[in-house]
Amino acid sequence: MTDAAAFEPHRGFLIGVAYRMLGSVSDAEDVVQDAYLRWQGADRAAVDDVRAYLARIVARLCLDRLKSARTRREHYVGTWLPEPLVEETSEPSTTAMADDLSVALMLTLERLSPLERAAFLLHDVFDMDYSAIAGVLERTEAACRQLAARAREHVRDGRPRFEPSPETEERIASAFAAAAARGDVDALASLLAEDAVMYSDGGGKRVAAIHPIIGRERIMRFFAGVLSKPSTPVPFEVRATRINGLPGYVLRDETGVQTVTLELRDDHIAAIYVVRNPDKLRHLS
Repeated sequence: MTDAAAFEPHRGFLIGVAYRMLGSVSDAEDVVQDAYLRWQGADRAAVDDVRAYLARIVARLCLDRLKSARTRREHYVGTWLPEPLVEETSEPSTTAMADDLSVALMLTLERLSPLERAAFLLHDVFDMDYSAIAGVLERTEAACRQLAARAREHVRDGRPRFEPSPETEERIASAFAAAAARGDVDALASLLAEDAVMYSDGGGKRVAAIHPIIGRERIMRFFAGVLSKPSTPVPFEVRATRINGLPGYVLRDETGVQTVTLELRDDHIAAIYVVRNPDKLRHLS
């Protein structure tokens, strides 16, 4: 069997591991390509479980990247959001691919230590046993169990407690897009939860709110201010899609592309995630 033939069946799985670890589509693809190069030089006779072996390589490469990523993010301009993972359809996924990819979860993972994140993802998301994880992280099984348990507690606290129906998602997302297109601030306000939060990531390269905007009234004042400016560009393309498993839109205007993702709770929008940083949108351009 060729190197590629043995590797390719695991590529999607490995990109899933790397994306959840790094929050970046492009970095995940780079890591998996590096893993492939290492696979080409591996002693195949010594590999009992190909998937576990490749996962170990990818996890270690991600841990190395996270060390430098933490330093970069300490100096990041404004709110950091993960690169949007955009699906080809606006229909809710019926596969496991969208599981555990919500922006809220990715932000929760970002607050974990690299080792906690790796232990949780490898065990709880990718079903790797603790003995294998111990080999990846170069820790004892007991230490890996403790890392995963701490991470699991944080993740449990950060998970949405309400799962809207596909019909509710479509209705609210469509109403949001229509109200935004009309510039109808009152209609937008009716869709937002009172304690809604808006996050926008421009990375210092495009205009975005530096800090999260908390509360319906503040978000509406922000929208009203943006809509009242004659210089605000009008999108020439608005595409409904799924972003990190949530309803969202890819918008294009004269300044470039951006994504808007909606998180729902109790028939209202609980969070809006806007990614405008062009470095995080290259895979959409």
